Amino acid sequence: MIQVTLIRIEGYGPWTLTLGDDREHALQMLQAKLYSDLQMQFSKNQGLVFFNRFDEMFAITNGIDVNKHRDILNTIRSSYNELEISMSIGRAATPYKAHLDAYNIRNASRINESSLPYEDGYVQIIHVDVDNFTSRISAKLSPYEISALIFRLYSILSYRFMERDALTFFLGGDNFMIPSNGVSKDDILEIINDVREELEIELKCGVGRAKSAREAASMATNALDTIRAFRKKGRVEKIYEVSCI
Repeated sequence: MIQVTLIRIEGYGPWTLTLGDDREHALQMLQAKLYSDLQMQFSKNQGLVFFNRFDEMFAITNGIDVNKHRDILNTIRSSYNELEISMSIGRAATPYKAHLDAYNIRNASRINESSLPYEDGYVQIIHVDVDNFTSRISAKLSPYEISALIFRLYSILSYRFMERDALTFFLGGDNFMIPSNGVSKDDILEIINDVREELEIELKCGVGRAKSAREAASMATNALDTIRAFRKKGRVEKIYEVSCI
């Protein structure tokens, strides 16, 4: 079982209209600060927050109970009393189904929890990185062309992994993280081979498994670093897995 928390700013659109026309710079700073504060609070509890839309985020929250969610929300609301923020806690066997569970129970109240009881589970995260990004891409394209290509890659990864009940998030640069319980090594290989054929981009993927999101992300990054270390020794791996469960 994986637990996914949907975090939403309720009534955000109508609220922004009350701020006048010269508001966009302030909204961008607000969104960035809110994300930073949420990431700090959840990561202290071994969770991990990802942007969805800027008024909506997902957190992978295995091991964080509803009372701790309430503590986090109260801490956040004390700094953002002008916003109505809600959290919906979903649970399922896969990230996509858990996010649907959270979505289906959402409302404007502050905390909503799945009717499914929490069961001890694990988190699997894939850390995806573009191979030889500097020499193959950044040396040949302009900065904006690079961004367009990366977002095209993001779109492909999002749809292909969503077909396997996984959720893809862009981290910046040429990196992505994918909560991916239930996705096999063969599934990953099929997708990165398709990316190579469609975009002529080579990917490498570190896979991490752990009891919490933060530990799984650490394992995934460790796996990616291991791939790089192997290559210095002449051993080529596209996918490498590290688990602490």
